[in-house]
Amino acid sequence: MNAHYDINRQWSDRYIPQIKSLVGSHLLQAAPELLDQRHATDLLMLDARDMRIAARVRRPGYAERYPYDFTIRSRLPSGGETELAKIINGAGDWMFYGHASACGDEIDKWWLIDLRAFRAGLVRYGEKGLRWGNKTNADGTRFTWFDLRSFPEYPPIVLASDERNKSGLLE
Repeated sequence: MNAHYDINRQWSDRYIPQIKSLVGSHLLQAAPELLDQRHATDLLMLDARDMRIAARVRRPGYAERYPYDFTIRSRLPSGGETELAKIINGAGDWMFYGHASACGDEIDKWWLIDLRAFRAGLVRYGEKGLRWGNKTNADGTRFTWFDLRSFPEYPPIVLASDERNKSGLLE
């Protein structure tokens, strides 16, 4: 791996405990009364199969500038396979997308994105109905941004979000 990957990975990994806490609450549900009474079961997994969850945390300042956008890496200087290519090809079930707080020690604004709904939106609406674009960084890495508000209501792309954004995409 290159030095940029190592630095970025070390920075983003510090948010993993908070991401686990936020996402975990959406993977569990209270068990029905019968299971509780007869099978010592208080909680159930939302989905019994493997859940693959991508996680991306933006550096401070982007939430205010791009309040409804999420980005996915779409080109690497090395030419390697990107997150966008992997997701389009079917990898991943959900994506946690958050913004680091101004002090940089916790996650501020966040969404839990359904990648199946994302792929469905790309297939059904693609370039004709979705708002999206590309941003290339100085190192040659490119990110594609997508406006959450441009995705269809069904299937919903946002599964959950932070408290300030509970009512959906509009604040």
